[in-house]
Amino acid sequence: MHVSEAPVHIELLATASGHSIAVATLDAERSLNSLTLAMVDVLLPQLEAWAADDRVVAVLLRGRGERAFCAGGDVRALTQHARTGEGDADYPAHFFAREYRLDYAIREFPKPLLVWGTGVVMGGGMGLLLGASFRVVTETTRMAMPEITIGLFPDVGGSYYLSRLPKRVGLFMGLTACQFGASDAVALGLASHALSSEAWPQLLSELLNQAWTTESAFSLVSTCLAHLPSPTLVGGVLQQHADAITALTDHENLNALDAAWRSALPEEPWLAKAVQAYRSGSPTSAALIWQQWQSSGSLSLAEVFRTEWILSSQCARHPDFPEGVRALLIDKDQSPHWQPAQLADVSPQWLAAHYAMPAGMTQPLADLEETFGSRDPLAREG
Repeated sequence: MHVSEAPVHIELLATASGHSIAVATLDAERSLNSLTLAMVDVLLPQLEAWAADDRVVAVLLRGRGERAFCAGGDVRALTQHARTGEGDADYPAHFFAREYRLDYAIREFPKPLLVWGTGVVMGGGMGLLLGASFRVVTETTRMAMPEITIGLFPDVGGSYYLSRLPKRVGLFMGLTACQFGASDAVALGLASHALSSEAWPQLLSELLNQAWTTESAFSLVSTCLAHLPSPTLVGGVLQQHADAITALTDHENLNALDAAWRSALPEEPWLAKAVQAYRSGSPTSAALIWQQWQSSGSLSLAEVFRTEWILSSQCARHPDFPEGVRALLIDKDQSPHWQPAQLADVSPQWLAAHYAMPAGMTQPLADLEETFGSRDPLAREG
């Protein structure tokens, strides 16, 4: 059965055992499947329906085309009011609440949920992938959390996942917006499997020909993935530079790191490019990234999302996020005017304002733990 529902294409495919596999395709290839509120509002109720439908044994989430799974959220729309004075000033807060609820629902989904993370997977695309029980990357995968370049911070649960990576690599990823591929994603546990980018048809065929039962669903997906062709992965850039990354980030506070990173660039070109990206990024974002990396390691994912919602909503009300989007994506002059312009001027009061509940609002994610109950964490692959 096929049901077309823009901007997400929904399919229910019949299995040999009489069950169904649901396939949801982000259908915005021209924008690299950037996540919109309309997409979120299709996917959230679909997940709820599929969780309750005994015929549906697994869910696959992918993007249209080969270039990208999802390049991030629709930040142009999120910052429109702040940039132009048009639109709804509260739209970003509403979007972030719905987006984070979807990300959390993916993490708690009680059935196998596989994200096909081929091509570009960044920002909001990482949020969709990181919580999935099966997180598949390919030789074309290009991942990053590039929010410092637009005056935001690694949200969509990024505070939770990056703070749990070893050797300060998560801090480095957030501060530098560095890109990495399948090898690093698998090595860090951000991806559960690496397959050939041409394996999608075979993956579908394998899954549809299984004798599905509720009890064996997760193990069946694991078995199918094990039978599929995988690319030869050499050590990724994060693995190659692991010791240097640890040394570069080994500072007691952000001021010390900032001083070191601005005094000299590393000789190695990839590291130099990463540090230069930090230098060009928002000082407020850097301070938020440092604080989130320090404070999120002891929090649950739901607690992190509640904090991230406040921060993201406040970023949309403060100058750097709309200015970063303007400079990078609207005017494309690559010359953002950050306020404050240097880390020394990011005061404790300025940071505290970003952590304050937005005026006139209450926490929309207070009930997040009620999503699908609490799925057995042992059921999560990878």
